[in-house]
Formats: sequence, C-alpha cells, structure tokens
Amino acid sequence: MSADEIIHQSTRLRIMVALNMLERREVLEFARLKVIVGVTDGNLGAHLDTLARAGYVEIEKLFVGRRPQTRVRATTSGRRAFRAHAAFLRKILDQAEATLRRK
Repeated sequence: MSADEIIHQSTRLRIMVALNMLERREVLEFARLKVIVGVTDGNLGAHLDTLARAGYVEIEKLFVGRRPQTRVRATTSGRRAFRAHAAFLRKILDQAEATLRRK
C-alpha cells in the first residue's frame, strides 16, 4: 500500500475529503468548494484539472439562467482512490502509535 501522489497534495486532499463527504451522486458548486477548501479560483481550478485528468472528479459546466455554474463530484474511481489513500494514512498513524506504545 502506498500514497496516492495525486491525492496526497494538501489542497487536492482537502478537495477529495469534501467531495467524499457527499452522497454518491451529489455535487458541490465551485464557489462552495472554494470556500470549504480555502483557495483562490485559479488554484482550485488547477487542482480540479489535475483530479479530472486522473479520473477522480467530474466537472460539469452549465448555465443557470444567464449565470455560469460549475459543479464538481467525485467519480467512483476517485472515491476508491480516496478510500485507499485514507487507509494508507491510517496505517502510518497506527504504526506510529504502536511504536510509541512500545517505548
């Protein structure tokens, strides 16, 4: 088991955490995700592009009335990759805790 280098980057990890808290088909609007993650438009867009190229998120661009709206959701493979990465991080924490208990 190893780290997923795409998800491991801190901003992308926060994005994937937020998206994985949603129900399977639920989406987050770009503006809301930006507030949750605490980044700029450009920074969020760049990280979403990386996640989309990896197949971890789907980005939907549409118009509501005359206003553009971007929605993001985690894909099935993105959810799977996130679970595997979370398990990797838990294993590191468990190993560190076990080592400290032995001392």
